[in-house]
Amino acid sequence: MITYKDIYEAAKKERYSEKLQPIQKNFVKEVSKYIEEKKTAASKEGDVFSDVILKTKKQLENAVTLFQELLRRRRKKILTLALIASETGISKQDFSNMLLIEKELFDEFIKSIEEADKKVNNILNGGKEDEEKENMLVVFLEEVNEFKSPEGEKFGPFSVGEFSNLPKRIAQIFLEDNVAESMDK
Repeated sequence: MITYKDIYEAAKKERYSEKLQPIQKNFVKEVSKYIEEKKTAASKEGDVFSDVILKTKKQLENAVTLFQELLRRRRKKILTLALIASETGISKQDFSNMLLIEKELFDEFIKSIEEADKKVNNILNGGKEDEEKENMLVVFLEEVNEFKSPEGEKFGPFSVGEFSNLPKRIAQIFLEDNVAESMDK
């Protein structure tokens, strides 16, 4: 069972260390249980325990703040590890100190960085930039049933007077047929 002191110590270690600090694999679940117990205790009514209840509420507030700080610091360190890995090509991350969701986050960061690098290299090598998905805000003048774009993306249904931010090429069809009116000036 995790205590306030455990959360405080984990946040403190993370704050004062450059490296990702080890935490137990079920840390998030344990913190969730702790918070739920404190919420239950803080919601009890009674004048006899009013000082205890106030102290519990404050401890709950502080625990949530510390936990959020801990997660922010860990995410920042994981992002730094992903940037280093993408620059060097060497994946020198602390997988042993990462939670499963943090490992997934690291992998997503790497994928995003690699994809952005490919796009930049494509442009630098004379390729064209991917078509921007520009949207257009329209208001519908007629009822429109649900439909799919050629890519399979679902839109609608739309009722008269309803606003929607649609991809320009789709919005143009509705504008040409006088089914919608553009709100972009």
